Amino acid sequence: MADQAAVQVRGAATTAGTTVRRGRLRLLTRQDKLVLALMLGIPTFVHLMLVWMPAIASIGLSFTRWNGVGGLSTIEFIGLKNYTDIATIYPPFWPALVHNVIWLATLLFIATPFGMLLAVLLDREIRGLRFYQSAYFLPVVLSLAITGFIVDLFFAPEQGLVNNVLGTTRAPNLIDWLGTPWLNLFAVLLFACWRHAGYIMVLYLAGLKSVDPSLREAAAIDGASAWQTFSRVVFPAMQPINVVVLVITIIEALRAFDLVFVVNKGRNGLELISVLVTNNIIGEASRVGFGSALAVILLVISLGVIVPYLWRTFHIDAAEGA
Repeated sequence: MADQAAVQVRGAATTAGTTVRRGRLRLLTRQDKLVLALMLGIPTFVHLMLVWMPAIASIGLSFTRWNGVGGLSTIEFIGLKNYTDIATIYPPFWPALVHNVIWLATLLFIATPFGMLLAVLLDREIRGLRFYQSAYFLPVVLSLAITGFIVDLFFAPEQGLVNNVLGTTRAPNLIDWLGTPWLNLFAVLLFACWRHAGYIMVLYLAGLKSVDPSLREAAAIDGASAWQTFSRVVFPAMQPINVVVLVITIIEALRAFDLVFVVNKGRNGLELISVLVTNNIIGEASRVGFGSALAVILLVISLGVIVPYLWRTFHIDAAEGA
């Protein structure tokens, strides 16, 4: 009987092994390979065609003089002339660079801390939590065209809400918020912060939920205050989220385009590098080579942030895997 039971067990094991092997073979059928190839190949192809190929083409065109398909029929190689012209004889570049720096500083030191504050307050499970989360995140899901329309509703010279509240809708007290350089930049930045803070709030809410509760309990036992617990325990524990927020904030500041273009096409004090790229490539001038050089400058600045972040991320993952 014992021998017969052993034979039955070995037979069952053999059958199970055969089933597993057949299951593995079934995952590698020709049809499955085709599906996997399509699922990986199509997104990769689209990514290469819409991201990498234009980026490589822009780098190459930045060393040329070309007015596009409707302009000069030939592409003339001019070396670094586009870059030297940008730095020396192109007046809008340096103001646009300054505006990008101001945009970055405002998002980094105002919008990001405010979003973090909202996340800390909402992490306390207050009444109406879902409502507040939705209300603060609503600007993120709004179209930037709608946000630009809201900017105009607030800061229009005669019909705007702000001037009507202040009583400055008529000369000589009229305030042209969107037509005055520097003044329009900070007016638009107010709504950029309004939008950015909701995004940062969601990221930090996720980070706060991932912090081990025992860390806060240990800090409370040691007599730490709420501020000490957050600044010395919770905030350092969210280091991965902090890095992601920093990178996202810098990239958002560099690629800011939609809002200022909707308000006044990025002119009269709202110049940004991204707007200059658009105006030179698809504007009336149609200087594709010159606009490509501006795009490469913006790309290099962005890579200066992204590459250290990726290196640090993969370096930490490799160290943990080892």
